[in-house]
Amino acid sequence: MQLPLLASAPGRCGIIGNPTDMYGGSVLSSSIAPRAYALLESAEQLTIVSGGTPMVIEHREDLALHNDIYDIPKACLAEMHLFKAPIRLTVWSDIPFASGLSSSSALVCATLDVLSVYQGITWHRHQFAEIARSIELNRMGVICGYQDFYMTSFGGVNYMDFRDKEFYREVGKEPYATIERLDQDIPGLPFVLAHTGVTHSSGAVHRPIRERWLEGDREVREAYLRIGQLAREGKKALLLGNWSLLGDLMNENHAIQRNLGGSGPANEMLIDAALAHGALGAKLAGAGGGGTIIALHPDPDWLGERLIEAGADRLLRPQAVEGVRLEPAFVPTLPGK
Repeated sequence: MQLPLLASAPGRCGIIGNPTDMYGGSVLSSSIAPRAYALLESAEQLTIVSGGTPMVIEHREDLALHNDIYDIPKACLAEMHLFKAPIRLTVWSDIPFASGLSSSSALVCATLDVLSVYQGITWHRHQFAEIARSIELNRMGVICGYQDFYMTSFGGVNYMDFRDKEFYREVGKEPYATIERLDQDIPGLPFVLAHTGVTHSSGAVHRPIRERWLEGDREVREAYLRIGQLAREGKKALLLGNWSLLGDLMNENHAIQRNLGGSGPANEMLIDAALAHGALGAKLAGAGGGGTIIALHPDPDWLGERLIEAGADRLLRPQAVEGVRLEPAFVPTLPGK
């Protein structure tokens, strides 16, 4: 494939049901407009550019991960067995980093897409999502579910069923999730997303609860069965535009996750502010410990102004946009240039 190649993938926000995508549950989720990007250009030797700073890869050992800004492109290059290719891989993202909006998953998907096109490899979207998730889980060691990778791969507003995916398997042995596209049938998306300004590691938030679930903790097991049920009920409420019911379901979803220790002070502050200003429902949009909340309100723009006054760092809105894609073949103006 002729270079340059540019691929991108969107972030996402969990409307209801998260984090049961890690436990065989169901999730309603929407994409957001900000995207992560991966640009591939010809070069004399394999080079990664992240944060505007290049790193030359001279040996296979140079792809070892060090918990830094190069880990995602390194992991994707290793997955694709590209150790000496004459290419320059530049990655960046418009999605707030460590925000609970799938910034890392979107970057994995954009990078994997551009490298697979370069190598002439074609996967269908379910397969692509599973491979992308395997990179983050198995190569990067991040405890993660499936929602992020299916959403950044498919885009849109989706109801997703992850039954029989609660125990991690090899990619080839995983059943595929069931993805139902809803955005053409819903009356609107009256939500606002408010970033707390507190970054977090989603894997660190998920790990202790995941360990309790694996040990058979009855509280966690029953809690996630209920949250999965809330998502199934929420699908009907969303399609009917029954915002009062959907808000109640979102609030119950959050109460369960908060009681398990999956929230955080910054999250609770913005959720309380949203509810005090008339939100019908408010919850985590992703993992807790910071990140982003999602609130349902008849006037999301007005509520967003109130949340900024309450200390929110940034506002976004759910938007049904295309999933991972190859962009027109031109070289954009890169950050820092």
